Amino acid sequence: MQLLPALRAEIERELERLSLAARQIRTLESQQQHEVRSGAQPAIARLARLAGIGTGSAWVLVRELFGWRQFHNRREVAGCLGLAPTPYASGTSEVEQGISKIGNKRVRWLMVELAWSWLRFQRSSQLSDWFNERFAGGGKRLRRIGIVALARRLSIALWRYLEFGEIPDGARVKRHEVDIAAA
Repeated sequence: MQLLPALRAEIERELERLSLAARQIRTLESQQQHEVRSGAQPAIARLARLAGIGTGSAWVLVRELFGWRQFHNRREVAGCLGLAPTPYASGTSEVEQGISKIGNKRVRWLMVELAWSWLRFQRSSQLSDWFNERFAGGGKRLRRIGIVALARRLSIALWRYLEFGEIPDGARVKRHEVDIAAA
């Protein structure tokens, strides 16, 4: 079956755009890897040393969250990501309304993805143990709630790691530069 000439030309243009985007992404990723390996981005290199966090994720976290803002406490970290709880109190009524979702949406999404990755690559960490004790035995909805809570705790642990050098309890640190490139 042959395609109409106009449709074929449109598909070829889209393929050209796709290959251009793929080349640009490869170029950016190689530049990021070079900067991390050369020591130009020490905070990114530190984050990428933790198993389960790749250079790309570390790059986004440092560029969009930890690299430009000073946090004074854990509540500020969670609040900046929109992972802070939003209680409602009126008279005798007190209700927990979930997370605020006010903050950096892209980094909040990334932290949720990193929380899943953390469970996979950091099985013996205290954060993974906490999640497994509270949420792993529950249903799908409970695990989704738990992963957001884990993302909040993980973001605070990563802030403490960058700010004070505290490696999260039980976390595995990659030893080889090859591991950093693979994650």
